[in-house]
Amino acid sequence: MWSNFFLQQEEDRRMGGNVVAGVGAGVGVERSKKRSRSSHMSESQEGKIKIAFIVAIVGVTLTVLGLGTEFWVELAQPKHFQNNQSCQMVHYGLWKACTRTLWVSDIDPERESCGPAELPGESNCTYFKFYTSGENAVIFKKTTDKNLSLAAAMLALFSLFLIVMGFVCIIMSLTKNVPFLLKPASVCFLISGVLILLSIVVFHQSVLALLASDHSVPLHYELSWSVACVGSAGAILLIGGVLFLLLSLAFNPFKKCLMHQSSSA
Repeated sequence: MWSNFFLQQEEDRRMGGNVVAGVGAGVGVERSKKRSRSSHMSESQEGKIKIAFIVAIVGVTLTVLGLGTEFWVELAQPKHFQNNQSCQMVHYGLWKACTRTLWVSDIDPERESCGPAELPGESNCTYFKFYTSGENAVIFKKTTDKNLSLAAAMLALFSLFLIVMGFVCIIMSLTKNVPFLLKPASVCFLISGVLILLSIVVFHQSVLALLASDHSVPLHYELSWSVACVGSAGAILLIGGVLFLLLSLAFNPFKKCLMHQSSSA
């Protein structure tokens, strides 16, 4: 009799332990599910990130296009400076310069300077020696400022490096389904946008320094379409950085502000 009583108590104790363990396991699973939901992004948030990613792709495409072309600035002599048949102009970017010889008959009669560069003519392109032997370039008897030219190029290259880092963060965020990498990506895009715009400012100062180095040859200058591409890329990268920063927030700041005002009222 007593043995049956003790066996019954032991069996009840085991059943109670199993129930407690089951409840604890269920609570642990529920907590892990909640934690998983909070650490992973929703489908709507993932769609918004992809849209912002497309915006960033447009910005990096324009950046690469602008950095790889030599149409940042056009320097043109008066079209009748040498003779009445041909004239010369130069267009260059961060890496190389091209001298073009154009026919005066192809130029718009109302235009006083040689150009534009799209007209047919002979072209001779050479890379700058800033990055190899450290020599300045001479364009129409005017000497470039090596320090300003190098500074503009380095700013552009560092901006491109930050763009690549931002893309890596976004790709990892989408593939791993975690939103916490959006903040470093937004910082990379914001800084890269500021640097690419700053490189345009430094490049413009280098052009002014080139024109001021010698006044024996009159020149007309104008910034060309490569600068327009890079400037647009900088603005788009800034917009992309702001979008990623807003998407990285765990709440909508405007909605929270409205909720706070309604609760206080």
